[in-house]
Amino acid sequence: MLTICAPAMPKFLTFASDADILALWGAGFLLFSLFTLYMERRRMKRARIDGVGWVPWTGLFLTCAVVGGGLLAVAIPGIVRS
Repeated sequence: MLTICAPAMPKFLTFASDADILALWGAGFLLFSLFTLYMERRRMKRARIDGVGWVPWTGLFLTCAVVGGGLLAVAIPGIVRS
């Protein structure tokens, strides 16, 4: 019989509520949106004007910021209640 082992979860996530996990995902999305904001500013200050690049940093920033903010908005009442 073949068994598949799941990776071990950190101790603080073992008994985390759904609100805590949503808040962690929201914080992760917001951190990634800050990274995309930095990369967009870096792209705007490039030395060669014809080296535009192919990553849509502005769209990624807006998407990650909205998703992260939405997840945090959903998670905050559950965290406050517990």
